[in-house]
Amino acid sequence: MSALESRDLAAFRGDRLIFEDISFGLAAGGALILVGENGAGKTTLLRLLAGFVPRAAGQLLWDGADALEDLAAHGRRIAWLGHQDAVKPGLTVAENLDPWARGAGERRAARETALAAMGMAEFAEVPGRMLSAGQRRRVAISRLLLADAPLWLLDEPTTALDVASVARLGAVLAGHRAAGGMVIAATHLDLPLPEATRLSLS
Repeated sequence: MSALESRDLAAFRGDRLIFEDISFGLAAGGALILVGENGAGKTTLLRLLAGFVPRAAGQLLWDGADALEDLAAHGRRIAWLGHQDAVKPGLTVAENLDPWARGAGERRAARETALAAMGMAEFAEVPGRMLSAGQRRRVAISRLLLADAPLWLLDEPTTALDVASVARLGAVLAGHRAAGGMVIAATHLDLPLPEATRLSLS
C-alpha cells in the first residue's frame, strides 16, 4: 500500500472549482512533480495535502487511514517550503534554524550539517537581513533537514537558486528519499528529482 494516497480530491478557490478527481499514490522514497500553468491549482493542491485548506471532495490517506482526520498529527508528518522563505531579518542564519533543531545538545551539530548541505555554513552568524534572495532560499531549504518529517511539500523550491544551489538541492532531495522520505513539488522548471512521477493540472 502507498504511504500516501489521494483519491478523487477536489478543491475550491473562493466559489470556483479549481481542480477535481486528483488521484495518485506515493510510496516511501517516492517523488511527485506537479506541473501546470499559473492558476491551475498546484499551490492549492499542496496546501490541501498539508491540511491548510479544506477538500471539497475525495480522500487523502496515510497508510490507509484518513490523513486529515487529526490535523495536528498530520502536521508532524510534513515539512513545508512555500513561496515565502520565512527568514527573520533580525536573527542570524543559525538563530533562524534553532527552533527546528531538536535537543540542545544536538542543536549545533544538526544545524551545522543542515547549513553545510546547502553551502550556508559560513553564513551562520550573518543576520537574515544581509542575505540575498538565493541565500534566504538556501536557509529555508536547510530548515527542511531539521524537520524530521517524512513528507516534504515544496512550492517552486528552485526560486532564486543558482545552478550550484540547485545541484545542492538535488543532493538534499536524494538523501531524503534514500532514507524513505517522500517529496511532492510544484514547479515550472526542471527539478533534480529523478524517476519522479509527474501530475499535470489544467
